[in-house]
Amino acid sequence: MASHDVVFLTGLPSLLAKNVCLEVLRDDPQAHVHAIVRAPQLEAARAAVDGWPAPSRARVDLIEGDPSAIDMGLSGSEFGAIAREVTRIHVCADVKHPGVDLKAAERVNLRGAEEAIELATSCDRLEGLVYYSTAHVSGDRVGRVLEEDLKAGQSFRNVVEETKARAEKLMRGAMSRLPVVVLRPATIVGDSRTGEVDRFDGPYLLIMLVVSSPPDLALPLPGRGDDPLNLVPIDWVARAAVAIGRDARATGRTFHLVDDNPLTTREVFELVARAGGRRGPRGSIPANLAKALLRAPGLDRIAKSPRAFLETLTTPVTYDARHASELLAPLGIGPCPPLESYVERLVEFVQERVRRRKETKKTAVEVEDPLV
Repeated sequence: MASHDVVFLTGLPSLLAKNVCLEVLRDDPQAHVHAIVRAPQLEAARAAVDGWPAPSRARVDLIEGDPSAIDMGLSGSEFGAIAREVTRIHVCADVKHPGVDLKAAERVNLRGAEEAIELATSCDRLEGLVYYSTAHVSGDRVGRVLEEDLKAGQSFRNVVEETKARAEKLMRGAMSRLPVVVLRPATIVGDSRTGEVDRFDGPYLLIMLVVSSPPDLALPLPGRGDDPLNLVPIDWVARAAVAIGRDARATGRTFHLVDDNPLTTREVFELVARAGGRRGPRGSIPANLAKALLRAPGLDRIAKSPRAFLETLTTPVTYDARHASELLAPLGIGPCPPLESYVERLVEFVQERVRRRKETKKTAVEVEDPLV
């Protein structure tokens, strides 16, 4: 294994980790991946890998452990063997749901970063530690955010942003002694080729709202709708991330993985509505009123994610990505594909999921009906 990459991956079976794993295997036909998976997720991880082509499956080793535990939950011999082999680490394991509590976010996001640094420190042949942060560590900042910016007086809108920023600070602190690369994707949506996504939150709340509404109902916009909504498909993120992670010029630097020409919220609404056969948005609700409605009694448990996404929709921020573009262009990786080129696949995926859910519920009712 000395002549090619041996990658240690956290995060399976999340869609991000699956895409990164497949891209690593595609990018280097001789690469081998050690993927650490928590026990409750092993079955799902095995099912995902079993669905890949045989040559890819043979180069993936699933290891039961815990990315947030001491020594990743591995025995001393397991940890030592991995440390001797690994050339690159991809830290994809995180918690992104804005409704998560602080303790859980700290355990996964913060301790996961700490343990990745500890493993990297023990590695004999390490060439890169790739950490997947988020562009939203900018919190409530407005205006243009540079890739090197981190602490700039911002407040955080949820514990995900806060703990990812704290984890990124740890990674930056390790840059002087480890080959750390920090990546900050914007809001990630599904696969631009298939529409596949593993979690219906964030932008998918918008798509669900549109496709589930009556065809002749024109939904109002939250706010004026003229702020940019930066969306990136997961397959492009994985392709760009693996390429940057393998480039020696990336060491010790931070990169935004964003759409250089993001659409406004109104334009995104209009595209989604058109793809879903619905009317475009009409009128608007003041952002403060929309947020207040989502804080109504009884909605708190289910509204944390919609409220967080609403705050994203109404924050006038743009992300500078000149350093990422400078690295990616010579590697043959173009800019983020425009939403117009794949929005129909995202909407079709949601529509199919909604259709299946309705059929399942209908079947359940029919089975329970005592008159059948």
